[in-house]
Amino acid sequence: MRALSIGVLALLAGCAGMDRSPGPLYRCEHGIEFTAKFVDDTAVLSGSRGYDVLYRDAGGEGPGQSVYSNLRMKAEFGLGASGREAILRYPLLPLVARCARE
Repeated sequence: MRALSIGVLALLAGCAGMDRSPGPLYRCEHGIEFTAKFVDDTAVLSGSRGYDVLYRDAGGEGPGQSVYSNLRMKAEFGLGASGREAILRYPLLPLVARCARE
C-alpha cells in the first residue's frame, strides 16, 4: 500500500512540472480550430474535431516545415512565406483544410 501511495505522489509531482499551456491556436477553413502542442516527435492537436496525437512523419521542405500523422489525419506545419500556415488532411472524409496560426 505504501509503495502505491509513493507511486501516486511521484506521478502527481511529475504532472505538476509539465507545461500546461495549450499551444498556438490555428484557425482553418470549414470552421476547424485547434491548438497544437509539439513535444519531442509528436504533435498533440486539440480542438473542434476532437483530440489527436500525431507522430513525426517524413516530409516537409526545409527545416521550418514539419509533417505529423496518425491513421485519421495528416498535418503539415511551417507553410507559407511567414511559416504560420498549416494544412490538415483527413483522407477518410476526404477533407483538406488550410489553416493559419494566430
